[in-house]
Amino acid sequence: MSAGRPIRIAIADDQALVRTGLRMVLEAEPDLTVVGEATDGRTAIDLVAAHDVDVILMDVRMPGVDGIAATDAIVAGGRTTRVIVLTTFDLDEYAFAAIRAGASGFLLKDARPVDLVGAIRTVHAGEAALAPRVTRRMIELFAGELPRPGRAEAPGLSTLTAREHEILIAIAEGRSNSEIAEDFSLSESTVKTHVGRVLLKLDARDRVQLVIYAYEHGLLPRSGSA
Repeated sequence: MSAGRPIRIAIADDQALVRTGLRMVLEAEPDLTVVGEATDGRTAIDLVAAHDVDVILMDVRMPGVDGIAATDAIVAGGRTTRVIVLTTFDLDEYAFAAIRAGASGFLLKDARPVDLVGAIRTVHAGEAALAPRVTRRMIELFAGELPRPGRAEAPGLSTLTAREHEILIAIAEGRSNSEIAEDFSLSESTVKTHVGRVLLKLDARDRVQLVIYAYEHGLLPRSGSA
């Protein structure tokens, strides 16, 4: 990525009005540019393959190949493209399935323009656009479907320092870098360094994968037991 290049965005939604509204919001920002639109998941996959897309806004409920399958294909392809899931319904289980497939964010279609733009910049910077409430609900949804093998079986966990382990748990609980900094009396830059090391050691794309990792390996209490 060259310095100063606008963030290249694709929009995948089967509703023309939604795509037009999103494009208008995004193209009003000098650091964002829309490079293409897709009306279904198959077209979204092709669009990402044909263009150097940094972030794709992905509706989950589309005809043919849906957003979940499209997200899985894009992430499995090893591309650096980040996916933000768009949904009409708060805490939509389809959206969480897309997050399991590798999406880096979750956004309601009626979100404020400033929140949409902020989410794009956040995932482009390698973070995850998930509110703590969404993180907690995501864990609850996972509770019924994921195995809980336990700490001893968690690959990579032994490579973390005590502080990195604490920060992993804090991330999985949905805390932001600023909240973690305050909780542990650290600077935000130090927290960012720790988070980067945790991501590297656990071979995780972003914070969303850390949440999934923490739950899969028994690092968080079961829903309702805390």
